[in-house]
Amino acid sequence: MRVFITGAGGFMGPHLARYLHEKECDILASYYGSASDVKNLNRFGNAVELDVRDRPRFMRLLKEFRPEKIFHLAAQSYPTVSWAEPNYTMQANVEGTINLFESLKELNINPTVLVACSSAEYGFVAPEEVPVKETHPLLPLHPYGVSKVAQDFLTYQYFKNFDLRGIRVRIFNTTGPGKINDVCSDFTKQAVLIKNGMQEPVFNVGNLNTRRAITDVRDIINALCLLSESGRYGEVYNASGGEAYLVKEILDAVIKISGISVEVRIDPELLRPSDEPIIFGDSTRLKKDTEWKQMIPIEKTLEDMMDFWHSALLEKSAFNLDASFSHVL
Repeated sequence: MRVFITGAGGFMGPHLARYLHEKECDILASYYGSASDVKNLNRFGNAVELDVRDRPRFMRLLKEFRPEKIFHLAAQSYPTVSWAEPNYTMQANVEGTINLFESLKELNINPTVLVACSSAEYGFVAPEEVPVKETHPLLPLHPYGVSKVAQDFLTYQYFKNFDLRGIRVRIFNTTGPGKINDVCSDFTKQAVLIKNGMQEPVFNVGNLNTRRAITDVRDIINALCLLSESGRYGEVYNASGGEAYLVKEILDAVIKISGISVEVRIDPELLRPSDEPIIFGDSTRLKKDTEWKQMIPIEKTLEDMMDFWHSALLEKSAFNLDASFSHVL
């Protein structure tokens, strides 16, 4: 099975590449930017650099490799970055998706395309409306969310108009070893730094009163692969954890697991201009079509993330890099 993973240099890519490598797939893994761990990606397949905004390059790779499946993960994936760089966010996420489908159309090849969309498409959802279903209105609160709505609808459009076999998955909060810039990553990293005497015993936090249904990346990778086998073309699926945790509960769990005593301090710079009060999806459609089950409890995820940060600490320079550190996976 020839599988093309776009955006494989991000958080989810190395997990997916390793999973597919273990299934003996022939993998082409594209990355963009110096933060990507190319050496690690080459362990699982052929790593190539690709800016998805470069349509001629995108088309050449597709023509040469002729994938049977594509996992389209390439994106500018941080809501906070999208406020600072809305143009780049739209170009990478929207133009990149157009380039993918236009290339497939022009080349007359029709692999299964799993497009990684986002729960950010829903925007504000009242507590009484959760877990949110796929039919809920899409009212994103930031440019990133808007770009993901566009990716989502482009996938549907190319299926309806040109029969390109796209499947959309709206991924809810996902974390695990290698994740950076989310609440679980920030908390576990700070705990390891404090435990190793590299940070004063103070937790810098943002809004602790939001709720998030958090899923381990390894469970999400399983969901993506199951959808690529038995998902319905043109359909959209929520992929969400089954329980919405208060952020303070995550903080308390990290403190308990690490066994440290700390002061908790609100950092105004960690507060967003707008923040969804609860993000929690209904994954009934996903479970019905694929028999997917969430297997990894949050405590196991947090423990593995602390082990990851400890391994990164042993690499000495890792804490000074804004990267996913996939080399220690």
